[in-house]
Amino acid sequence: MLIEKSTIRIGLEKPVKLLHVTDTHLGFADERDDERKHELSKRMSGPEREKYLYEQIDYAGKNCDLLVHTGDLIDFVSHANVEKAREILKNDKIFFIAGNHDYSQYVGEAWEDNAYRMNSYMQMGYGFGVPMFFNSRVVGGVNIVGIDNSYYLFADWQLFRLKKEAEKGLPIILAFHDPIFEQSLYDYHMSLLPGECTYLVGCDEEHLLPYSEFRAVQQRPDEPTMRMIDYIKSEPLIKAVLTGHLHFSFESNLTDSLTQFVTGSGYSGCARELTVI
Repeated sequence: MLIEKSTIRIGLEKPVKLLHVTDTHLGFADERDDERKHELSKRMSGPEREKYLYEQIDYAGKNCDLLVHTGDLIDFVSHANVEKAREILKNDKIFFIAGNHDYSQYVGEAWEDNAYRMNSYMQMGYGFGVPMFFNSRVVGGVNIVGIDNSYYLFADWQLFRLKKEAEKGLPIILAFHDPIFEQSLYDYHMSLLPGECTYLVGCDEEHLLPYSEFRAVQQRPDEPTMRMIDYIKSEPLIKAVLTGHLHFSFESNLTDSLTQFVTGSGYSGCARELTVI
C-alpha cells in the first residue's frame, strides 16, 4: 500500500484525518452473471485489488477519522460486485460517492447518461445501500460532502443541496469522482496522453479542441455544471476537493485558497492521508 500524505490548514482546534481512496475497480462475477461479465472479470479481477482495499480500510480504522472513497469501487455491475460493495459499505467509517464504473453494465457498451445510470441503479436494487448521488457527513467539525459527477456533469439540484450544506456554517471538504479542469492538471495529463482527452469537468471549447468528437461531446460542460464550478470556487467554506478517475496523483489549486487533490488508483495500492488542521 502506498500512502501519500497531505495537509490543509483551516484553523481546527483538533486535527481531522481522512484517508482518501478511489478507483478500486473490483471485478467479481459468479454463476448469476453472463459470459460478457465473466470476460470483464478475467480482465479486471485480481486478488491484490481486494487485498489493497482491505489494507486501506484497516489503516483508516486505526489511524484516521474516516475513509472517503470517491467512486469506481467496482469496475462493472454484476451480482457479485454489487454484493461485495454493499458488504464493504456497511462499515460506518467509510464515506462513499459513486463514479462512472459503479453504474457500468459492460464498460463502454452504451452511451452513459442519467437514464443509463438510473437503469443500473434500479438493477442493483437501489444502489449499494448508501447514498450514491449526493452524500454528507460531519466529522470533527468538518462537513464531508460527496457529489456524483461521474458523467462530467453536475445538476442544479446538487448545487441546491450543496448550498444547503453550506448553511450549516461548517468547513466543507468536497468529494467527487471526476476532477475539475485546472490548467496544470490539463497540461500534465496531455503530456501523458498527447492528442487524447483529459477527463476533466468544465473544459472550455479551446481546451476541448484536441479531443475526438466523441470525447468532446461526452465531456462538454452544460450550464448547471458551470454554475456548480463557479459556486465551488467562490464559496469560502469549501476548503479542499478530493477526486480520482485519472489513476494518478496530482495536487493543484483551483483558486488561491482551494486545493484539488487527485489520488492515484486504489487497485494499485494508492491512498492519500489528508490531515485537516
